Amino acid sequence: MRRLANTARVWLPALAIMVAAIAAWEVYVRAFDVQKWLLPSPSIVARTLVNDSGMLWGHTWVTLGEVLVGFGVALAVGVALASAIVLSRTVERALYPFLIASQTVPIIVIAPLLIIWVGYGLTPKVIVVALISFFPIVVNTVDGMRSVDADMVNVMRTLGANRLQVFLKAQAPASLPYLFSGMKVAISVSVIGAVIGEWVGSSKGLGYLMIRSKPQFLTERVFAAIAILSAMGTMLFALMTVAEKWAMPWRRVKSDS
Repeated sequence: MRRLANTARVWLPALAIMVAAIAAWEVYVRAFDVQKWLLPSPSIVARTLVNDSGMLWGHTWVTLGEVLVGFGVALAVGVALASAIVLSRTVERALYPFLIASQTVPIIVIAPLLIIWVGYGLTPKVIVVALISFFPIVVNTVDGMRSVDADMVNVMRTLGANRLQVFLKAQAPASLPYLFSGMKVAISVSVIGAVIGEWVGSSKGLGYLMIRSKPQFLTERVFAAIAILSAMGTMLFALMTVAEKWAMPWRRVKSDS
């Protein structure tokens, strides 16, 4: 009961702001008789979500699949790169400039080229998602691995631990909070990556549906897709928070006390 009350207290302000914003939006559209092709009211968007639910669900599953596969690739590559950077100064000097440079190139420019290079299927969307989301995982994990207590490392080395043992038993566990911070950022931007990938070349997915609906003035369908994408990003972030608590129960105990 106490946990339920705490949860309600945490989420109530955000819920109140969202309800107030939707109410103001509805009143504005009705008061000024705004055409639905220009700005549909929330009630029309909600009706579209119900009436077109079958079609929307089909496109939602496609986008969600792209997000999860791309995020999985980003996580595997990000953790491997972070480990290599921490274990080897040579790898750090060789790769870090390219990692930073990779974030300065607009993805919207790279995405059409991926269609040419790897074809018109799932692969270019997965690559776009991975390119967008791997960087926060790498940077946060490297910071976490280097945040380990120096005294602890010295004690381990005094007791005969080699470089790999120090990495596995001290640096890797110390990086977990940082890794989950990077994963929460990455899973949120993964949704954007999937939509960008679908915009430049796709025949299904919510990004494709938005591009197809816009010239037909089906603005309410575009807003319905945006609502689903927002819900998807929020849900994935929440799941990542739950996974973080499950993976690091000692942090939950500390915060409860």
